[in-house]
Amino acid sequence: MTTVETGVPAATGQSPLKGWLAVLAVTLGIFSLMTSELLPVGLLTPVGTALDVSEGTAGLMVTVPGLVAAVSAPLVTVAAGRIDRRIVLVVLIGLMGAANLASAFATSFSVVLVARFLIGVSVGGFWSIAGGIALRLVPAKHVARATAVIFGGVETASVLGVPTGTFLGDLSGWRTAFAAVGGLGLVSLICMLFLMPKIPAGRSLTFSALPKVFQGNAGVRIGIALTFLVITGHFLAYTFVRPVLQGDGVKDHSIGVLLLTFGVAGICGNFIAGALATRRLRHCVMGISAVLTSGMVLLAVVDTGVLSAGAVLVLWGLGYGAVPVTFQSWILDAAPDAPEAATSLYVSAFNLSIALGALFGGFAVDGVGTTSVLWFGAALTLLALFLVGGARRTGSGARP
Repeated sequence: MTTVETGVPAATGQSPLKGWLAVLAVTLGIFSLMTSELLPVGLLTPVGTALDVSEGTAGLMVTVPGLVAAVSAPLVTVAAGRIDRRIVLVVLIGLMGAANLASAFATSFSVVLVARFLIGVSVGGFWSIAGGIALRLVPAKHVARATAVIFGGVETASVLGVPTGTFLGDLSGWRTAFAAVGGLGLVSLICMLFLMPKIPAGRSLTFSALPKVFQGNAGVRIGIALTFLVITGHFLAYTFVRPVLQGDGVKDHSIGVLLLTFGVAGICGNFIAGALATRRLRHCVMGISAVLTSGMVLLAVVDTGVLSAGAVLVLWGLGYGAVPVTFQSWILDAAPDAPEAATSLYVSAFNLSIALGALFGGFAVDGVGTTSVLWFGAALTLLALFLVGGARRTGSGARP
């Protein structure tokens, strides 16, 4: 969630107000992109019904952009070469907006998948460039705060964008939800055009730096493994939370509210982790794994009505809301001398894990049963708890 570029100059010759307006425009773009990537989580059933595909197949709407984003994160940045970064970001956000509008008017699932492919290109490319753009927009003393604001767009989309989109879809139909996100992307495009300055490209990170930081740093390897286990486990289950809740008798009109509850709890988890991660990073990772595992198991075994399901989703949301800031901190703490290369690996691992979670969750839903995704997801997050505990005991060269 940071740039894969290095050697870029700090912001110069621009008023702080204009710089912060540009930061907010980028944040809106990040929010739109991440909401777009995860929007199908709350709309699998209505989309599948309308386009005559199973819920497992509908999960490909999450799998495809995740896989594409994992690959496009480094590729788009390298391919952009010396092009003005403002133009690159505007083109990518415009591509996302058009793809969502195409999904809103699609009459076949194949058209939706093509649109989701394009969204994956947008997410990976935009994320890899925008994460470190704050250095180019605000004075050095404000860079850390501006970067946190941009990352806040990622986290807010993860915990609020999906439930809000689900709520809108339940009120007006899934096509309206896709169109709304597409429209939001076009609004952010206009904001970036008028609020961002020209941003010449800096020296690009070469592909050869990526395997070096992975092979030579045990902390990065552990962080990537933890990301894979936790994010895959979460999305294996969370992608299909709507059919899980429906199977427990929760009515459609209540699901959007429950996911909104999940989102609010996630924001709380983000702030809690932000306060604790600096001093107790390893404990935060262990706590996240334990809370996510408990949430999935409880949803599988408890006879859930709306109130009990809401309580479990609050627990689950607290755990997942803490993930972005905690895992990003782990990666940066493990590789303080190569933050861009380490974080680009993290971006790819994060998006790949979203895709794999949705993919294998779809296989489980179609082949075993809907509730099985909760058990499989819990097993992966539990493995993460053992991994971080084992790393502590063996003292594996990780700074965290």
